[in-house]
Amino acid sequence: MEKTAAILANIDQFVWGPVMLALMLGTGIYLMLKMRFLPLRNLGYALGCLLKRETGKEKEGEISPLASLTTELAATIGTGNIVGVATAMVLGGAGALVWMLLAAFIGFSTKFAESMLSVKYRVQMQNKTIAGGPMYTLKNAFPLKKLGSVLAVLFALFAVFASFGMGNMAQSNSITTALVETFNIPQAKSGLVLSILTILVILGGIQAISKITLYMVPCMALFYIIAAVTVIVVHIEHLPQGLLEIITMAFSPKAAVGGIGGAIVVSMQDAVRYGVSRGVFSNEAGLGAAGISAAAAESASPVRQGYISMTGVFFDTIIICTLTGLAIAASGMLGQKEASGALLTGAPLAIAAFSTVFGDMGGCFVSIGISLFAFATIIAWEYQGERAFEFLTGRPKFNICYRFVYSLVTFIGAVCALDIVWDFSDIMNAMMAIPNLICVLALSGEVSKDIKEYQYSIHHK
Repeated sequence: MEKTAAILANIDQFVWGPVMLALMLGTGIYLMLKMRFLPLRNLGYALGCLLKRETGKEKEGEISPLASLTTELAATIGTGNIVGVATAMVLGGAGALVWMLLAAFIGFSTKFAESMLSVKYRVQMQNKTIAGGPMYTLKNAFPLKKLGSVLAVLFALFAVFASFGMGNMAQSNSITTALVETFNIPQAKSGLVLSILTILVILGGIQAISKITLYMVPCMALFYIIAAVTVIVVHIEHLPQGLLEIITMAFSPKAAVGGIGGAIVVSMQDAVRYGVSRGVFSNEAGLGAAGISAAAAESASPVRQGYISMTGVFFDTIIICTLTGLAIAASGMLGQKEASGALLTGAPLAIAAFSTVFGDMGGCFVSIGISLFAFATIIAWEYQGERAFEFLTGRPKFNICYRFVYSLVTFIGAVCALDIVWDFSDIMNAMMAIPNLICVLALSGEVSKDIKEYQYSIHHK
C-alpha cells in the first residue's frame, strides 16, 4: 500500500507540474482574450439568466436549465470546497487561496466554452435521450476527424475513471473521515450506508438526480455559507492578519515563519500548484465534465446555456471556497498541529476552525456540510460518468452495470487511505483535462464567433 501511495504521489507531482498549470491557465487566458472578456463582462447577465425563462425557440433537452446548473453545482460543490481548500492551504500555504481564486476567474472562459460546445454538438440517442459533452464535440466538430475520434475516446475513458476518483472515492472518503472525526462512526459502516443510498438514487437516472439536486444544492449551500460567515465575523479582528498572510504567501518565494501559517513553509510554486489543482478539483473548469450535464438542459441557445453553466464557477469557488479559506485563516487554526505532531489538514482542519466558534457543534456543522456536499457530488458525477461510459460502449443497456459498479466504488473509497484517494483523483482530473483543453483551443474561433454574435443579438432586440 505504501509503495502504491508513493507511485501515485510521484505521478500526481508530475502531471500537475508546470506544463499542466501552464496549459490550464494559458487556455483560460487565451479564451478570455479571444472572447474580449465577455464571460467576465456578462457575469451579471449570466446570473440574471437563472431567473428568466428562455422564450421564442423550440428547446431540446431533458431537464430545465436551472436543474442542469444545480446538477453541475452538485458535481462541483463537494469536498473540494471544504476539504480541498483546507488541504490546499496546508500543502501550498495560505497563499494557495489566491491562486485558487485567480484560476477561477480565468476558468469562467473555459467553463463557458466547454459547456457551450457540448450543447451545440449534443445528439439524440436511439432511446430518445439527449447526450453531449466534450467526447461528442471532439467526435463531431474537431477539425481533424481521426484525431478527434481518438481524443473523444480518451476523454470518455478518463471521465469514467475521474467519476470513480474525484466524483466518488474522494467524496465518500471525506464523508466517512468527517463522521469518524465527529461522531466516531466506523468508516466501513458509514461507507455501506452511503453505497446503498447512492444506488437507490442513481437508479432513477438524470430525472431523479436533477430533482434531488434542484432542492438540495441551494439548501446545503445556504446552510454552509451562514456557518462560515459566522466564523469569520466572530474572528473578525484576526481577519486582516489572515488576509495579509494569504497575499504574502501567494507571491513569496518562501513562506515566512510566524503568523497564521507559521508551521507551514512552502514555495510559491507549491502555492500555485495546489491552488490551481484544488481549484480545478472544486469548480472543474477545464475538465469538461460540466458540459455533459449542460447538454441535458432544455435550451435552444448553446451560448445562453454556456453563460448559465459558467455561473457555477462563481458560486462554487468565488463564494464558497473563499468563505472556507477566510474562515480557516481567521480562526487561527492553519499551521496548528494534532496531538501526534502532524499538521492539521483536510476535514480535521476545517472542523477545528469551525469548532473555535461553535464548540463541539462545529464538528457537526462541518461533518453535515461535507456529507451533504459530497453526497450531492457522488450522485451528480454518476450521471456524467455514465454518459462517458455509454459513449464508450455505444449501448445504453449496459448503463445499469456502471451504476452498480459505481455504488461499489463508493464503499471502496470510503475505507481507502486519504492520500491515495486524492492523488488518484488529481491524476484523473489532469488526464481528462488534456483532450478537453485541446478541443476548446481547436474550436476557440467558433466559440469566439458565436459569443460575439449572441452579444450583438441581445443588444439589438
